[in-house]
Amino acid sequence: MEKRTILFSPPDISNLEIEEVIKTLQSGWITTGPRTKLLERRLAAYIETGRVDIDCDTPENIEKYKNRVVCLNSATAAEELNLRILGIGSGDEVIVPAYTYTASASAAIHCGATVKFVDIQKNGDPVTHAPEMDYEKLEAAITKDTKAIIPVDIGGILCDYSQIYQIIERKKELFIPSGHTKLGQKIQEALGRIAVVSDCAHALGSKKNGVHAGAIADFSSFSFHAVKNFTTGEGGASTWREIEGIQNEEIYTQYQLLSLHGQDKDALEKTRLGAWEYDIIAPWYKCNMTDIMAAIGLKQLERYPKLLARRKEIIEQYDTVCEELNIEKMVHYNTEVESCGHLYMVRIPWANHKLRCKIIGKMAEYKIACNVHYKPLPMMTAYKTTTCGEENSWNIKDFPNSYKFYENEITLPLHTKLSDNDVLYIVETFKKVVEESKREVETSKWF
Repeated sequence: MEKRTILFSPPDISNLEIEEVIKTLQSGWITTGPRTKLLERRLAAYIETGRVDIDCDTPENIEKYKNRVVCLNSATAAEELNLRILGIGSGDEVIVPAYTYTASASAAIHCGATVKFVDIQKNGDPVTHAPEMDYEKLEAAITKDTKAIIPVDIGGILCDYSQIYQIIERKKELFIPSGHTKLGQKIQEALGRIAVVSDCAHALGSKKNGVHAGAIADFSSFSFHAVKNFTTGEGGASTWREIEGIQNEEIYTQYQLLSLHGQDKDALEKTRLGAWEYDIIAPWYKCNMTDIMAAIGLKQLERYPKLLARRKEIIEQYDTVCEELNIEKMVHYNTEVESCGHLYMVRIPWANHKLRCKIIGKMAEYKIACNVHYKPLPMMTAYKTTTCGEENSWNIKDFPNSYKFYENEITLPLHTKLSDNDVLYIVETFKKVVEESKREVETSKWF
């Protein structure tokens, strides 16, 4: 086929999003305001029901879905605020898989906690092949100082949360609440165990046994970055399960305070006639979402079911070629798992790091952008040195499964801007390059 340029993950923005942004700009309200609040409610309804047609402007639905999701300026902010709501701080330990992006760990470090990395299972989960934590090693890593576990739903495939909850129940007797804030102490006491704080950056719309990401972990964070299935340009959101004895409104209010300088009124509330006065409760952070971002999100959510369906169509074509080539790919759909199909990650069994890079280079010669997800954090300067403190320095040799998974992993382009001909071009080119690599390995020409 004739060469064409295939970008790795461009945003899918339609006229609907553009028109909504124009309306927002014309409204005179462009920072956090009515569209942000509406997006929060519609996301809460989507996480509970999977529906995008619930009218949250009715009094009944406003009451039902408010105070359950907080929209912010990034998933990193969402993850950090999740930990701060929990009162995580100095002296606490947070367990994170070694195979993830930096935000999963840096949020805990920002809070003053100590990160404990855990290796993934050898060759990933035995069913989905996703790079999930080794749950035996997770259980062994728990101490009396462990206050949170951060599972990461890479590529949109949800972790085995049932195993995680079973582990923390078995370790319940070790848990001692140590919230560094009044609300954090209340929440830790109410949970009576280690908190599950999921990194769902890739997973909006993913389900396990019919339950949506965002309704499984105690607290969850989503990313709406430009490369994600659902985007607001930048952006993210926090959500949580109801906690007995804690009011959702109390949790929501604390997120608002943390995300807007500790100011006890947001900009929308301050503009009400005569309501200028406000207080600063504490010198906190600035990470709120704007209505311009929310405008994009509102229309993205309306289109989201069709976007997910298109991703599934592409994944099915990729699966076919991977089975022909006898290379390992992640399983996005089965009787238990329904992924949002964020990333298509494969592993070339005869490849090492050098050969994997050559395959990516060959694909680039055909103008197809591929990627790698992820370089394990113990390989990164910030984590393999004492940049983040002695307690946060690690050696990749201690995480052999993570390195082995990484060294031959390739991520193919997967997005809804791909035409059928684009997908065919990727499939045919990938098949050609991989078969060529195998032949050349057999004759040792690639080493």
